[in-house]
Amino acid sequence: MSVKIDETLTVECETGNYHTFCPISCVSWLYQKIEDSFFLVVGTKTCGYFLQNALGVMIFAEPRYAMAELEEGDISAQLNDYEGLKKLCIRIRKDRDPSVIIWIGTCTTEIIKMDLEGMAPKLEWEIGIPILVARANGLDYAFTQGEDTVLAAMAHRCPETELSVHERKETIQNFLTSRKKEELVQYAIHPSLVLFGSLPSSVASQLNLELKRQSVKVSGWLPAQKYKDLPSLGDEVYVCGVHPFLSRTATTLIRREKCQLIGAPFPIGPDGTRAWIEKICAVFGVQPQGLEEREEQIWASLKDYLDLLHGKSVFFTGDNLLEASLARFLIRCGMIVHEIGIPYMDKRYQAAELSLLRDTCIKMCVPIPRIVEKPDNSNQIRRIRE
Repeated sequence: MSVKIDETLTVECETGNYHTFCPISCVSWLYQKIEDSFFLVVGTKTCGYFLQNALGVMIFAEPRYAMAELEEGDISAQLNDYEGLKKLCIRIRKDRDPSVIIWIGTCTTEIIKMDLEGMAPKLEWEIGIPILVARANGLDYAFTQGEDTVLAAMAHRCPETELSVHERKETIQNFLTSRKKEELVQYAIHPSLVLFGSLPSSVASQLNLELKRQSVKVSGWLPAQKYKDLPSLGDEVYVCGVHPFLSRTATTLIRREKCQLIGAPFPIGPDGTRAWIEKICAVFGVQPQGLEEREEQIWASLKDYLDLLHGKSVFFTGDNLLEASLARFLIRCGMIVHEIGIPYMDKRYQAAELSLLRDTCIKMCVPIPRIVEKPDNSNQIRRIRE
């Protein structure tokens, strides 16, 4: 007997509090990703306690981040913040010699209107090291948005593209004239593609390889492993995100850097990765090869885990903006998702992901879960019990 499935996807909004880590926790993975960076968190002792406890790094591990603690005099605007930050940055340059220092603003710097953006250029000129300012404070919706703020600030420091696609094509063809190298020319002259979002190096390399199999070349990543290797951006550069929480970075790349955004589902799970690659190939006019077989191979290798998950249910209370993508993946694994709680959703940036979520539910013959922004925990607990 066939069952009629409601094919509409609804997004509701409640008025609950945000139950999430502080966004300054982004330091814990970004300082490892950007190998020549140093992060300086400017805040109070509370921020220091949070970093110390949440990150759990032993002092002799020498992580490339530090805490600039504001005293009562700083908060009451009676002391010179510039001189204090200057001493710290000179010490950082002497001890660690980073290629870039990233100041992470906190709730306190936001409330007292501390002019980090005004001080940074002057100090950068004095000490000779680039200083970026990212206000990754607790006024954001989720802790993952700390990375979003840092990458948006970093996008402003990316160099402009030097050659257009046409100029690059002419330059390459001057050097490569034999017919044997015609395929290499075609591979090299498609528009530049920059991927944004921090991933472990092994995962980033795997995505590069998957795109290379489709004759799509990745020009660079934001962030790069080295600050000096930031990708070139411009109006002929295509960009595509790998995380659903990077809407601020996407907006910056579109509006300030004039890049072309590829709106694709996110490469979370075999299904999302296939859809992500297919959308990039479609934009560049490339016919994807072997993706369906690759996806089936991966699902087959996961069979033992899928058997454990099949028929079980999950309820997302929400804290990291990854909920819609995770729900879509788990539904494809055979689970039933009752509700997707999410602190905030940029419907334009996640439009392709929401479309894939709906299609996945129809394919798996399960009800489409409702999405609740800023969920109220009391209401959610009541719905869980129901």
